[in-house]
Amino acid sequence: MSTTSVSDHPFSLCVYCGSRAGDRPAYAEQARRLGTAIGRRGWRLVYGGGRAGLMGEVADAALAAGASVIGVIPDSLMRLEVGHAGLSELHVVHSMHERKQMMAERADAFIALPGGIGTFEELFEVWTWRHLGYHQRPIGLLDVEGYYGTLVAFLRQGVDAGFMSEAQMAMLAVGDDIEPLLDALYALRSPGVAERPLDRI
Repeated sequence: MSTTSVSDHPFSLCVYCGSRAGDRPAYAEQARRLGTAIGRRGWRLVYGGGRAGLMGEVADAALAAGASVIGVIPDSLMRLEVGHAGLSELHVVHSMHERKQMMAERADAFIALPGGIGTFEELFEVWTWRHLGYHQRPIGLLDVEGYYGTLVAFLRQGVDAGFMSEAQMAMLAVGDDIEPLLDALYALRSPGVAERPLDRI
């Protein structure tokens, strides 16, 4: 399948994921499958610029499948996360705020693989931005082997307790199968929709 956005670049998917590989082979396997799917669809990968853990797995697989890959990494993390030297573009920025803004500005949609507190923070921030109207881009959660099952249950508890709405919950597409989830994110895109400048957040 090959699909592109109506903009002047291929459809760009921003992937949030761990700089560690995790303790199950399935995590890295699914990261590689996601990277391969991005390349096969003719899409572009935007991610955090590292070559360690799941970050490196998804980037290497996307590159091998012919995708353009853009990495964004703060200078303070170049050693810690080991910046990937083989990307189409690697942007070294001064802060995490710049990193997340640049990644978001270059994305048409977002998806989170398994990861730790950095991945959680990125997911919830871009979800909050969507709720506040700063963007209308689709957001997905790839639930590999039930990794996010308890989180999704907790989020449902937030709805049941009256702190979240069904509309907010509906902004997050959750799935455990890569291809249908990517199809859903592409179908949910909103090309040409006016958005608030992300640099004013």
